[in-house]
Amino acid sequence: MEAIRLEHQPPLEKLKSLGVFSWPIWQKEACEFPYSYDSQETCYLLQGHVFVTPEGGQPVEIRPGDLVVFPAGMNCTWRIVKRVRKHYNYA
Repeated sequence: MEAIRLEHQPPLEKLKSLGVFSWPIWQKEACEFPYSYDSQETCYLLQGHVFVTPEGGQPVEIRPGDLVVFPAGMNCTWRIVKRVRKHYNYA
């Protein structure tokens, strides 16, 4: 299984070229829940603090300014420590 790819503070030019700021926004309060990715998701965290733990893997910490790619087929648990607001796009 492909790993979660995380890039801290990517350059603004990269975000613009991906069209990040035109993607929809998703928000969620602090909680914990399982999630399965049917298709690849790329997201850019605007606010919040999250730990995403892939099934059988180590937690990945995600903070504001992080660009993250979740692979298709991944099962994981989201633990939102601080309310999340993110742009997201499914490939």
